[in-house]
Amino acid sequence: MVSSVPRLVIAAPSSGSGKTTVATGLMAALSARGFAVSPHKVGPDYIDPGYHALATGRVGRNLDAYLCGAELVAPLFAHGARGCDIAVVEGVMGLFDGAAGEGELASTAQVAKLLRAPVVLVVDASAQARSVAALVHGFVSWDPEVRVGGVILNKVASDRHEGLLREALDSVGVPVMGVLRRAAQVETPSRHLGLVPVAERGAVAVEAVSAMAAQVAGGCDLSALVALARSAGALHGAGWDAGEALVSSPPPPLPSPTLGFARAGGPPSTPGGVPPDGLVVALAGGAAFTFSYAEHGELLTAAGAEVVTFDPLRDEELPEGTAGLVIGGGFPEVYASELSANESLRKAVAELALSGAPVAAECAGLLYLCRELDGMPMCGVLDASARMSERLTLGYRDAVAVGDSVLAPAGTRMRGHEFHRTVVEPGAGGSPAWGLRTPERRVEGFVEGGVHASYLHTHWASAPGVARRFVERCRTS
Repeated sequence: MVSSVPRLVIAAPSSGSGKTTVATGLMAALSARGFAVSPHKVGPDYIDPGYHALATGRVGRNLDAYLCGAELVAPLFAHGARGCDIAVVEGVMGLFDGAAGEGELASTAQVAKLLRAPVVLVVDASAQARSVAALVHGFVSWDPEVRVGGVILNKVASDRHEGLLREALDSVGVPVMGVLRRAAQVETPSRHLGLVPVAERGAVAVEAVSAMAAQVAGGCDLSALVALARSAGALHGAGWDAGEALVSSPPPPLPSPTLGFARAGGPPSTPGGVPPDGLVVALAGGAAFTFSYAEHGELLTAAGAEVVTFDPLRDEELPEGTAGLVIGGGFPEVYASELSANESLRKAVAELALSGAPVAAECAGLLYLCRELDGMPMCGVLDASARMSERLTLGYRDAVAVGDSVLAPAGTRMRGHEFHRTVVEPGAGGSPAWGLRTPERRVEGFVEGGVHASYLHTHWASAPGVARRFVERCRTS
């Protein structure tokens, strides 16, 4: 199978250059012109894909070579882009920045090469003139396998400033495909973990995306950008498919003995795509729980579950017939009082967990299951308390399952990502969820009955057996 969907990667020399504004604005501008646009984000970020989805009307998907492996980047891209006219991929950090100490792994540059996609470099030109040529030349020449096909100049002060920048870039040989002035209406508010998610901003987010689209349409050469996207090389191989992934996923590998965490592993769960039989897996959503990869729900559905989304801020009961519960990431600390006030749902979650039903909680979900969050009562499933902290915990993690759980047998290796400014005390239960390959080789998280709760965000496409095992446990618990 050959995928020839036209595609662009929107990158920058560093964070804060305007990638999200340009990528989201380009997605929305192309959508307004009748293109079916497939939106993608490099890295583990959950927030930008929400803006991408608003711009395109399609699910925003992540492409993360660390979490999923380089071999899955192109198949996951093809899965998301199936049936689309063009794809726009927003990069992460600077073009060549990736996982710490891992070379190009998980960088925008690596993903661009894996997708055979041309790169458009967004440059914050606010404090430079002729020096922009040296900067762009460096990025163009650093890795010959990365094709920088155009530049968009952002935060340009005036016509005279634009003229100086264009004159300097004439010597580099990379076309200027857009010039954007400062525009307050396209700015999106931030807080302790980045941009405020779309789900929390409502109509204001819609207005911001419209403003981004207008700015990009007015300041960029859309025809040139589309032509550059059409120059992308063909991708060979089939797109990722949740059902096929479940059938073909190998048994979880045993850990390296040097990690020193895991006990002996159990047998893998039985492969197979299971026809739906009314088994309901409830998936937390709403403004407090916005962090979720689309592939998780797709894998649960392929494993035979009916995935029903509910909002812990508004719904007083779990969906009817709930046999398992998945609570992803988000900002429960921002909505702690509202979550605490929904006593009926907190009790329902506690009763479900007490019954032994499978419950998978990541980061925000972990906080919600605690006894309290910043002094306010939560579900009380875990004998632990959570609070806000000044310290940011951020980074990729290599993890191994310490014991058997509803997600994986002991010894299962997975890669994950931590991103929070909260602390849970204690940080691990008597049966921890994961052992992390850090210098101190720490353990973290909780496995209690059918509950698996951890700070670690994981991408189940890298280990489809997780979804299969979870649904099997829903069926038999």
